[in-house]
Amino acid sequence: MGHEGAALVNRWFDEVWTQGREATIDELMDKTCMVHGLGDNMRGPEAFKIFHRAYRDAFPDVKITVEQTICEGEMVCARWSGVGTHRGDGLGFKATNKPVRFSGMTIARFQNGKLVEGWNVFDQQSMFQQLGIFTPPV
Repeated sequence: MGHEGAALVNRWFDEVWTQGREATIDELMDKTCMVHGLGDNMRGPEAFKIFHRAYRDAFPDVKITVEQTICEGEMVCARWSGVGTHRGDGLGFKATNKPVRFSGMTIARFQNGKLVEGWNVFDQQSMFQQLGIFTPPV
């Protein structure tokens, strides 16, 4: 997949997250796609859109930058970073209006130009600390 996979991942993060284009979810995500690591596993575009709307409500100005991609077969690994301002209540708590920086990694499996499975890890603890929602034990 190589460059095509990297281009799909870059498009996903730019259009879905930075631009907030929900239509890109339908274009790039297979109807049976399984998404792991963002709370409960989600299957398909409609389930993912619920998560997407909540995060975009909380961080309407979110900007995700893909720092690096590694491709092997139908798998693409992306290391990314994000910034945003907590302006909405979509995460289940009142907006703090504080800026945040966070980072993560995603492994995406594509078939025929569609995302069929994704695994995600990102530093939510650090994000919640920056928002003042979570203070780690000493």
